[in-house]
Amino acid sequence: MAFLSLDSVSFARSGRAVLSDVSLKFRRGELVSILGANGAGKTSLLRLMLGLLRPETGRVLFDGEELRRFSRQHIARLMAYVPQNRDSLPPYSVAQIVGLGRLPYGSLTRGLSRQDLSRVEAALELLDLAGLRDRPCTALSGGEYQRVLLARVLVQDAPVLVLDEPLSGLDYGYQLRLMALLAALAQEGRLVLMTAHQPDLVYPHASHVVLVDQGRVLVEGHPETVLDSATLSAFYGVALRHHDYEGKRFFIREERKS
Repeated sequence: MAFLSLDSVSFARSGRAVLSDVSLKFRRGELVSILGANGAGKTSLLRLMLGLLRPETGRVLFDGEELRRFSRQHIARLMAYVPQNRDSLPPYSVAQIVGLGRLPYGSLTRGLSRQDLSRVEAALELLDLAGLRDRPCTALSGGEYQRVLLARVLVQDAPVLVLDEPLSGLDYGYQLRLMALLAALAQEGRLVLMTAHQPDLVYPHASHVVLVDQGRVLVEGHPETVLDSATLSAFYGVALRHHDYEGKRFFIREERKS
């Protein structure tokens, strides 16, 4: 049985179709990357899976049960979310924001336990934020704050991680490290769902890829079959060639001969 699934889901906003008849099934242990142009419906797809939006038609199922029956606190224990980077950063310290990941297990009035604090410190170390723990988030760069949100997700300790363009704002080195980290989390048994625009970074780590265009799933499957030059040339409208090297796949634009 699928761990998280969408069954013939459609969604509209202000009378405009955003997603049409989307059916997808995901299992624990998968790192799923959703690719598509801006406005293709990727973020709405994630928010439907989180229960933040309700489908016009169809169902979102978590472990066989309709997600709409779950409370928000219960969903927060099941799924952790990193939205796209924000323009306005909160005036709280890095450690305070990361500590909010433990909120689904307590309350605003209860302080963090010793175990909670240990989880926060481990996440700060893992994402190279220990030296920034007391710095206000308003003094961070966009890439640093993105890492803070990722640390908060790890502290939340949910079986499903949902990340909307987590590579945005990170330098290339952190992008590589993050993809390796997400792949490791999937191998531990979590379901990791992410949107991205970088097929070359996705290819070596993702176990499943979904291409979305104008609210519809065009193709899905293993990166080796979905992320090839023929499929992506048609998808992006640019002639591409791909080259494989030691488990990685690189894409270059096909130069037209005059």
